[in-house]
Amino acid sequence: MQNLSRRRALTLGAALGLAGVAAPSAAWAWSSAGSIAATDTVTDPWGVWDDATDPLVASLLQNGQVPAVNTAFSKWIKNGDPLPSGIPAALTTYLQQHNRLPSWADQTKLDRAAQFNKRMSMYLFLLYGLGSGIMSTVIPREARNVYWSQGGADMQDRAAKTFTYGYDLSAPDAFKPSGMFITTSNKTRLTHAAVRHLLPQSAKWRAVTDDQDFIPISNGDILITFHSLGTYVHGKLKSWGIRMSAAEEDAFLHMWQVALHLLGVRDDFIPASWAAAKQQSAYALTPLLAPTPEGIDLADILLGLTSQIDLGVTKGFQREFARYLLSDRIGDWLKLPRDYAARTLIEVGWPAYVAFREGLSPIMPTGFSMFDRFVRGLAMLFLNNGTSATHTPITIPTGNRPGA
Repeated sequence: MQNLSRRRALTLGAALGLAGVAAPSAAWAWSSAGSIAATDTVTDPWGVWDDATDPLVASLLQNGQVPAVNTAFSKWIKNGDPLPSGIPAALTTYLQQHNRLPSWADQTKLDRAAQFNKRMSMYLFLLYGLGSGIMSTVIPREARNVYWSQGGADMQDRAAKTFTYGYDLSAPDAFKPSGMFITTSNKTRLTHAAVRHLLPQSAKWRAVTDDQDFIPISNGDILITFHSLGTYVHGKLKSWGIRMSAAEEDAFLHMWQVALHLLGVRDDFIPASWAAAKQQSAYALTPLLAPTPEGIDLADILLGLTSQIDLGVTKGFQREFARYLLSDRIGDWLKLPRDYAARTLIEVGWPAYVAFREGLSPIMPTGFSMFDRFVRGLAMLFLNNGTSATHTPITIPTGNRPGA
């Protein structure tokens, strides 16, 4: 049975572009020798949360200070903005310590990553939106945490905030004073701390979760999100034959390394190479994917959001493309209806579309304009933060899903 489970994990890993990784053992065994800390220890990231942030946010919630903080944060947007006034002194002190890049951040690599993001933008937005976005609904803990938290009650708003994080990360000036990603990361980290405090108060969440000690969003959970985004996207680009230099691949990883640090992940959990990331993903992502009632509902809502704009394709094509990106196994879990004619078109047309766009084939494939409109439509949805071209503020929640 264990060998069968490992074969299934490897098969699913291959479908997600994560092939070439060893199947995990039952217990976490990834050594931090493969991390940027290079300390050669084995620590279970699901037992590590955020000691620097959690007590502070719990105090803000208990003292009723979060609404005032959110108001102050509404004008604190760019990395170079001064820290907002009118917030508790303890929060000011915290931000003075954390609202900055780590000492090991390499601005040259971050600039190269920005150029890579620009060159890859069409593929990235497709993979982030339709690939990683739908994959998140078959990550059981993430699906349950989202569904039962305050954001789960308004998925269009939740999706817009998720788009904000991805958009700010992908912006050319993401880590510069004119960019927004450092500020967005701090708001996201504080939001995670609030969810850790609030979700354990939900009886319905406690009834379905398997989170260790009934505390959500551990370092392990954030690593899962990284692998469903960065590692997954890197694997897909490689499998599609997209040309990437070694320097570009390294820069793309470095961007994610900095992002993980800004979210409070310990350096001894952050992979130092793509090889180490793929190995870690075998523990942190592939074998943990599974359907949940919450995830099925969230996937239907998210796919409905993308159906609200004209992508130049049918809903059947859209859902079949999600299957193509994630595997039919995941599609079956999410009960995505089949469109076999669309699937045939995708399996033949998409590789030809990529080859033509990348200059690897002189022949414009049949259906090029349809694929192009589809990809550009998803990109515009991403660029518009899911709702509009304006900045979508990330706010600290004060409660859970109504009725939770």
